[in-house]
Amino acid sequence: MAVPKYRKSKSKIGMRRSHDHVAIPNVIFCKCGEPTLPHRICPSCGTYKGRQMLRIAEKTDANE
Repeated sequence: MAVPKYRKSKSKIGMRRSHDHVAIPNVIFCKCGEPTLPHRICPSCGTYKGRQMLRIAEKTDANE
């Protein structure tokens, strides 16, 4: 089994791990004010590039 002969320095470990980070998603704000991902239909109002793409049903209270 392969075993390292010498201890890796903190610098070398950091260099190896530099590509392992999780990318922070880019967030834009829709005209309705909700945060959404770019190039996607807004889940709250259903618009994309100023055009209505989905009809979103009005939220109603379950007790009514």
